[in-house]
Amino acid sequence: MKIAGVPFSFRPRLIDALRGYTRARLVADVRAGLTVGVVALPLAIGLGIASGVSPGAGLYTAIIGGFIVSALGGSRVQIGGPAGAFVGLVYAVITQYGLPNLLICTAMAGVFLFALGAARLGTLVKFIPHPVTTGFTCGIGVTIMLTQVKDFLGLRLAAVPAEFFAKIDALAHALPTLRWLTVGVGLATVVAIAVWPKRWARYLPGYNVAVVAVSLVVYLFRLPVDTIASRFPTGAFPDGLPKFQVPAFDWVQLPELMGPALAITVLGAIAALLSAVVADGMIDDRHDSNQELMAQGIANFVAPFFGGIPVTGVITRTVTNIRNGAGSPIAGMVHALTLLLIVLLAAPLAKFIPLAVLGGVLIVVACKMVEWDEFVLIGRQPWGDAAVFLVTFALTTCFDLTVAVKYGLILAAALFIKRVADTTQVAAHDEAALAGQGHERVGVVPPGVIVYRVFGALLFGAADKLDTVIRRAGGDTRVIILHLAAVTAMDSTALHSLDLLHEKLRRHGRHLILSGPHTQPYFAMDKAGFLDAVGADNIVADLPTAITRAQVLLGRME
Repeated sequence: MKIAGVPFSFRPRLIDALRGYTRARLVADVRAGLTVGVVALPLAIGLGIASGVSPGAGLYTAIIGGFIVSALGGSRVQIGGPAGAFVGLVYAVITQYGLPNLLICTAMAGVFLFALGAARLGTLVKFIPHPVTTGFTCGIGVTIMLTQVKDFLGLRLAAVPAEFFAKIDALAHALPTLRWLTVGVGLATVVAIAVWPKRWARYLPGYNVAVVAVSLVVYLFRLPVDTIASRFPTGAFPDGLPKFQVPAFDWVQLPELMGPALAITVLGAIAALLSAVVADGMIDDRHDSNQELMAQGIANFVAPFFGGIPVTGVITRTVTNIRNGAGSPIAGMVHALTLLLIVLLAAPLAKFIPLAVLGGVLIVVACKMVEWDEFVLIGRQPWGDAAVFLVTFALTTCFDLTVAVKYGLILAAALFIKRVADTTQVAAHDEAALAGQGHERVGVVPPGVIVYRVFGALLFGAADKLDTVIRRAGGDTRVIILHLAAVTAMDSTALHSLDLLHEKLRRHGRHLILSGPHTQPYFAMDKAGFLDAVGADNIVADLPTAITRAQVLLGRME
């Protein structure tokens, strides 16, 4: 099937996974799904609160988004839900545009994600440079930590501003209201997670042990700390199935919402496909990136109609899923149903979880997101890569992800162009030099003939190097030979420079010969009509033939 000339395929990995599905695999998937569901509970609640929405919004996102991503996705073991990567962006969108418009942005991002997958553009995400992805990942980790300072320290602060500098100022002014008891609860959570033995974490994750143990101590000793029940009004924590509700929409605001929607799209695509790549490495599999984007798109389009926030693939829960024996999307679907069952049966108990406990959990998650080694290795990296990483990190932390991704990619693209330009060389060679480079059959280069060898890609960043040829095209030069055998690619800017060279030579009764052009440059020149302008006789296969052709032209000019 084709849509607008593009092949379209929609085939979830679940279909292939169910072939030859056995009872033993079902047992393993159910066990993994139950474990991941329990792990996802405090994370979904905490990420919802950190994003500026209710705990129920985080849970419904994990339930609905997680089920759709697993059922329709392109990975066998991907777990979908709310992610730490979205915290700063979602909080900023709510602060600036309001919750209803966040839901609209999320639904729009769902449409964009599905379109990317349907157009088979999933592989484009792989072209985002590593310094950009690590820069905003580290920035997101720092942003999450800052959002948890208020609850972790028990600060009396009505609202935390979304802007970085305003946030730092507000937190600094609120420091005198710090409550040491709340700090102790948060630290106890962090310590409990840190000391929990890794060999037991596979069966009983430290996050859950810390949440249950510390919350139980707070409840039994009636410690005066803020909890979900005390912070949020009745009904903010769900105790039943999500209700379908169409978000309020104003067409007038659509242009303003395009930027946040595109930011959610880019971030969701990057996070989901990075998580899928990590999963592939752990289970020796290969995900379908286009199918994964379409599933992410459907999940993000559907979730807002039930009050959900942006959905993406989440590495922590996906890795937990794999380590607990998951082998098919059934495990992810069980994870979503487990969360739903907890909501239906244990909602009254979850309301007593202290906010400082959730803050401690998210601070641990954020610390693991920040790739601290990148800061240590900055001095060993090329200066350009280090600059891209630091700029992206600073922009993510101090402004927002939209700005960081935009300018990080622009800086990375500029660095790439410079590196390509640096590898492109245009050098004049005499007879001895050509012989020394393996062109012994070239023969004598006649007077009035200059041979230029071009190396690398002739793209717009390097096309100006042909100016040397153009400047030297006068004087006694009557024939210029451009040996293009080492040119890997050519664009319209380079073609324009070649056209200028040819026109200058033609006006003065001189000639241009092209030697050994490869496939892409040849077809680019042919499509532009440049080969016809130069003449078929002046397009030759190798340098010896080019010298022979130059001698013929010189004879005609005498």
